[in-house]
Amino acid sequence: MTSQAKPASSAILERDGRFLLVLRRNPPSADMYAFPGGRGEPGETPEQTALREFLEETGIQARNPRLFSTYDLKTHTPDGSISSHFFLSVFRVEADRHLMAEAADDAAAIGWYSVEEIRRMPVPQSVLECAERLVAGE
Repeated sequence: MTSQAKPASSAILERDGRFLLVLRRNPPSADMYAFPGGRGEPGETPEQTALREFLEETGIQARNPRLFSTYDLKTHTPDGSISSHFFLSVFRVEADRHLMAEAADDAAAIGWYSVEEIRRMPVPQSVLECAERLVAGE
C-alpha cells in the first residue's frame, strides 16, 4: 500500500551563523529540535505554509521564502508499514533583525544555534543536512 505524501514546509532563519530552531512538542519529531514548520492546510502553497507555521511557532512575521531543499519523509511502524509520509519543502526566509522569537503553538522551546551545537542536538537528519550545506556556503 502506498500512502499519499502530505505537504509540509519549514523555514530556515539564519542570523550571524546561527539558526533558529524550535523544540517540537508533537510528533513526528517530538522532543527534537527542528526548523519552524508544519503540515500544509488545504489550498495553501508550500511558501504560505512555511510563513504561517513560522509565525505560529516563533511570533515572527517572516518574508521572501526561497526554496532551499525538499525531502520525502516516511516514518515506518515496527512491521514496516508507513505510519506517516510527508513531502517537506524547506525554505530560507528573512525577518527584521529586531524581532524576538518566542516559542508558541507546538514549540516547547526556541533558540539560536550554531551548526557545531546542532551536530550535538537531537535533530531530524534533514535539519542537520540543511545547516551543514548553508554553513558550507550553498
